[in-house]
Amino acid sequence: MKFFKRLRYTIEADIASFLERRERKNPVALLQHFLRQAEAQTKETEQCLQRQQQLKEQFAAQLKDNERLLQKRREQLALVELASEADLLAFAQQEVAAYEARANTLAQSLAQAEHDYFELEQKYEQMKHKLKDMQVRQLQLMGKENVVRAHHKMNTVMSTHTAGDESFAEMENYIDRLGDNIEANYSVTTFEHRLEQLAKDAALSK
Repeated sequence: MKFFKRLRYTIEADIASFLERRERKNPVALLQHFLRQAEAQTKETEQCLQRQQQLKEQFAAQLKDNERLLQKRREQLALVELASEADLLAFAQQEVAAYEARANTLAQSLAQAEHDYFELEQKYEQMKHKLKDMQVRQLQLMGKENVVRAHHKMNTVMSTHTAGDESFAEMENYIDRLGDNIEANYSVTTFEHRLEQLAKDAALSK
């Protein structure tokens, strides 16, 4: 089992190293990788917190049950002492001592569990804040990356020296030339129409 665990950790480390090298050139992709790791770690911490809460509840239940049995044994010890039952006295005293010792152990364990839960809860809240900050940072980087790409595309389209693609300037020149041709054709057409009209007027006057 130890061998397989070491093998697993080695493979995970190699994969993480590969991903880091591959994504180092892309800040957004690298941040997304770290973000996925942080989300997984935050989820694991949440599960640990839930288990610690369950341990607290179990310690509290055990302590409550032990106190009930301890009280019962103390009452029994008082009865044995009143009855002067020597053979039962030692047994009753041992039972009370055992429950008292267990009560101390459970009380200490419960206090430690509560302390540990408080520390875990604090760290869990810090992790959630850190995760949220990373998510905000991711959005910021995505916004910057989008703006850079948009500017690059716009500059490419608007450049007059872009090979393999008609630029805005070239398109404007083409539209201007097309407009000049239309105007010239319109002028010729209008001129011919006037000549034809003059010819008709002359024929009528004759």
